[in-house]
Amino acid sequence: MFALSNFIIALAKVIDIILTVYLWIIVARALISWVNPDPYNKIVIFLYRVTEPVLAPIRRIIPRHNLPIDFAPLVVLLVIIFLQYFLVQTMIQAARGF
Repeated sequence: MFALSNFIIALAKVIDIILTVYLWIIVARALISWVNPDPYNKIVIFLYRVTEPVLAPIRRIIPRHNLPIDFAPLVVLLVIIFLQYFLVQTMIQAARGF
């Protein structure tokens, strides 16, 4: 049983790292939106390709009402933080219970 417990803890930590990396990618995307980025820059293209599949559905749900601020990155950041505190911690505590 200790092998399953260690596997679940390792999986939880990998998920936590992936969520942290994606959190910083979202932050970078939000920061470059404040300036006029070159749309042909490879970093800008990467950031848009990685984040747009997550941000686009949230933009459809949240009405903008002609506001100049895009709240979709903030919502995604809150969801990531929730997942880190709830999902990852629950997995670790469940693994320690085995």
